[in-house]
Amino acid sequence: MALILNIETSTRNCSVALSDNDRLLSIREADQGNEHAARIAVFVDEVLQEAGKRCADIDAVAVGEGPGSYTGLRIGVSMAKGLAYSLERPLVAVSPLQAMAMAAAQRNLNQGGSKDALFCPMTDAGRMEVYAALYDNMGNEVRKIAADIVNESTYADYLQNRQVVFCGNGCGKCRPVISSPNALFYEDICPSARYMPLLASRACQSGKFEDVAYFEPFYLKDFVAGKPHVKGLAS
Repeated sequence: MALILNIETSTRNCSVALSDNDRLLSIREADQGNEHAARIAVFVDEVLQEAGKRCADIDAVAVGEGPGSYTGLRIGVSMAKGLAYSLERPLVAVSPLQAMAMAAAQRNLNQGGSKDALFCPMTDAGRMEVYAALYDNMGNEVRKIAADIVNESTYADYLQNRQVVFCGNGCGKCRPVISSPNALFYEDICPSARYMPLLASRACQSGKFEDVAYFEPFYLKDFVAGKPHVKGLAS
């Protein structure tokens, strides 16, 4: 048994889950945005209490590495690193996009979908841009994570001869511009700790741990702070 605490805060959805290897034991999440700092510690306590466990029982801490919200990622990674350091437990990084793709693949398979389908998880990156990647039915990476500007040709090459399942909160930008009959949308599958246990368990079993002191989130794009504007002052 490996008791893994899973933390995912890369989007407006703040979520924490406790798993026994790849089996979900308890989950807390709130899709209310900008409340990650206030909720995350409470969620950690609640998932442990619900499962009848203590912090000392945790064998590893897993965190969604991004890309996504700069603030959200910093909050989640800081909590994960703090717990891993204080408990002297290994830290595991999980790609929320890969976890989403695997959840979408399982649903598609259960619903009799194509075994040759590709899965394109995407999260909103502002304007008409999304953070996205492509995976096959087994969760293997077909195209690396990138910041895509969504238009009618962005995924046209992949949609020509096979089904592509899009998932995540970036789907809303795709629906109006993708008219291919090979496109399928699972908008409700978004970054969440509930989808992390399988990848976290595999990482633990293979000893793929992060350096707690030096691990940083995968931001993908550099942070650009907005210039403050004070009324009455010249720009």
